[in-house]
Amino acid sequence: MNRVWVGLFLVLCSLFPSVTAGEPRHSPAKVVVIPVRGEISQPQLYILRRGLKEAIEQKVDTIVLDMDTPGGALDVTFEMLKVLDKFPGKTVTYVHSEAISAGSLISAGTDEIYFAPDGVIGAAAPVLSSGQEIDATMRTKIVSYLKARVRSISEGKGYRGDVISAMIDSDSELKIDGQVLKPKGELLSLTAPEAMKTYGTPAHPLLGAGIAANIDQLLDRLHGAGNYSVVTLEVSWSEKIAQYLTALTPVLMALGMMAFFIEFKTPGFGFFGITGMVLMSFVFFGHYIAGLSGHEPILFFLLGACLVIVEVFFFPGVFVLALTGIILMLTSLVWAMADFWPREPISISSDVLVRPLLNLLIGSGLAVLGFIALLKFLPKGNLWNGMVLNRAVTGEPVERNQISSSLIGQTGTAVTALFPSGQIEISGRRLEARLAVGHADAGTPVVVTGQSGFSVTVEVIS
Repeated sequence: MNRVWVGLFLVLCSLFPSVTAGEPRHSPAKVVVIPVRGEISQPQLYILRRGLKEAIEQKVDTIVLDMDTPGGALDVTFEMLKVLDKFPGKTVTYVHSEAISAGSLISAGTDEIYFAPDGVIGAAAPVLSSGQEIDATMRTKIVSYLKARVRSISEGKGYRGDVISAMIDSDSELKIDGQVLKPKGELLSLTAPEAMKTYGTPAHPLLGAGIAANIDQLLDRLHGAGNYSVVTLEVSWSEKIAQYLTALTPVLMALGMMAFFIEFKTPGFGFFGITGMVLMSFVFFGHYIAGLSGHEPILFFLLGACLVIVEVFFFPGVFVLALTGIILMLTSLVWAMADFWPREPISISSDVLVRPLLNLLIGSGLAVLGFIALLKFLPKGNLWNGMVLNRAVTGEPVERNQISSSLIGQTGTAVTALFPSGQIEISGRRLEARLAVGHADAGTPVVVTGQSGFSVTVEVIS
């Protein structure tokens, strides 16, 4: 009997090897590699922010910045440091070739810094975008601020704060264990071996966490060979286009609103409606690529647009559906531009909403000015004549008092599609008309059921 129990135990052990090992089984670590290549600019920020948000949602363990940059814009650098701080997992910089200027500041914001054998980091003094030196007074202020930022992100990370400060400020002296590593009057730059040199008791590397020949070797060291899955992101044309689309957001919104306005002033659905949809899609696309929004805002926008269409085509005059739809559309635009992070409580703070609301206000203001210009200048032109019916077939203007109750019950034919508004013809006269419910194609026989303002209400003759 004992042999039976022993045999059963061995079978169970073969089915559940973690029991024999005495340790729980672990799934492979999830790693995302994000390149930071070339000059630091908006596209790098966009792919980093979007990549970090997706990594948080997918519970990624490690983010690796594959760094090879000569530096770039300080404002973008600060934004990249902010978003790096949002990631709850491990962040690592791999200095592929060089991390100069802004690159060294971004590296300082990660948990660990690894180097390729020929990697170089340093020379982070602020300069103008043209490469020229900053005014001495302004330079002092910027350097002081940068050093304070470096201290805040380097706390508890050995010599990192002092080393990065020496890269920023030529007037700082870096001295460790009585040895002057950088005298005043120059900026500090380090090769991979220099960054790995140890100082102090107990000994700590000056800046680096290790040297790896490539990303694969680095990941083997971090998680063990074959014990990780890796996804590599790349900056593409979409990030490059997004930086212009986000900058032009108010203009795109204004043009989109104007296109929708013109579309509602014309019978049927055509060029201006499609143009408005394309312009608004540019707004959502730009902010999605910028990592500011997911797919949800555009779904809310489409829901709002559907409510407006349902009211205009099927329940004209109700107003509740259209008002709800407009609120959803405007809310979705603000949502698309707001920087919300996954697994964080949504905080409706001024910092989050100020830029989206400002863009919306500017876009709405430009749209209103466009509406005024259309109403003031276009009625005299051919475009407006094509948008708003103001003549009968005889060439005489159709006045309101010419549309009388005597037309009720008369039959005619739709000369344009009715969606639900359009034009009909009765006894050789063209009139503006609106279907009470639904839509009708050109050529559909209709009957007049009522009169409203400058148009008649009709129904399709079955």
